[in-house]
Amino acid sequence: MKSIEIITLNNAVKTAAVVALLFNFTSCKEAEEKKEEKTTAEKEVKKYLSAPLVKDIYTADPSAHVFEGKIYIYPSHDIDAGVTENDNGDHFAMKDYHILSMDSVGGKVTDHGVALDVKDIPWGGRQLWAPDAAFKNGTYYLYFPLKDKEDIFRIGVATSKSPAGPFKAEKEPIAGSFSIDPAIFTDDNGESYMYFGGIWGGQLQRWTKGSYDKNGSKTDSEDDTKPALSCKVAKMSKDMLHFDGPVKDVTIVDKDGKELLTGDHDRRFFEGSWMHKFNGKYYFTYSTGDTHFLAYATSDNPYGPFTYQGTFMDPVQGWTTHHSIIEFKNKWYIFYHDTELSGKTHLRNVKVTELKHTANGGIELIKP
Repeated sequence: MKSIEIITLNNAVKTAAVVALLFNFTSCKEAEEKKEEKTTAEKEVKKYLSAPLVKDIYTADPSAHVFEGKIYIYPSHDIDAGVTENDNGDHFAMKDYHILSMDSVGGKVTDHGVALDVKDIPWGGRQLWAPDAAFKNGTYYLYFPLKDKEDIFRIGVATSKSPAGPFKAEKEPIAGSFSIDPAIFTDDNGESYMYFGGIWGGQLQRWTKGSYDKNGSKTDSEDDTKPALSCKVAKMSKDMLHFDGPVKDVTIVDKDGKELLTGDHDRRFFEGSWMHKFNGKYYFTYSTGDTHFLAYATSDNPYGPFTYQGTFMDPVQGWTTHHSIIEFKNKWYIFYHDTELSGKTHLRNVKVTELKHTANGGIELIKP
């Protein structure tokens, strides 16, 4: 009787062992399948709308223009300076500008080399951030934000007879200029305007009292119920070297005419403004910053007020979103950046894709 019990027990142990092995095999197989599914999903997430225009240097904040029948791009030149990332943006430690050009979208991109270096700017301190360019009077103008020797952002201007540079900087920054992200718009009547400003590292929040407050907030207003800090606009002088009149606020309102509030992070201005005109309307486009959308607002006047219309680009990979919009050969294009090449917020790469206006005056949503 005991022998039968022992045999039965042995069989039960063997059966249990087989079941355990089968369970473990099934679990491992399921885990492996889930891992493969996750890897596949991650690969799908990493699909990008467009390819980087250049890969041998890091570029960002592309300001594109059509000069002499070609597209010229004026980007920031990202470098890895080994600076710890912070809200002041000290890790964006750019020291010079490279200018890019292309005969056609999708064609060869030419890097024209260093167009302007911080060491050649008499009043400069550190951090050459997002620039822009313009052409008038037979001269090309390069506008750039740079911290002065007191670590306060000002906007400078440099000139050249070639859109590819090199550029020579004026001895002083533009009087009355401050903050970052200059964007030049020239209207049909030849009048030019500069839109500028950015909060947090861009220091716009430190100018709310009319002068620079070094002890001011490091971010935007602490009261989310107040109107949001606005971009600034100033008319340019005929020689394009000065402001011709006072700096004004670019007011953005909702459909009811109420100003967007500080706490409205998905809609309010943060940085990276641009202006283009389509069918007689002025399109003020900008980044919402910490929520990473590109938004647009429209007006019948270059000074505004501008009525918020919506977002037209979802967040890119990377912390910042900065863009420009041009018309070239009867199509509209948006130049932007992400971090496809490096995966690091301060080492970005410039891209381009088509931008489409809708029949009712809107802009189709782009998913980068």
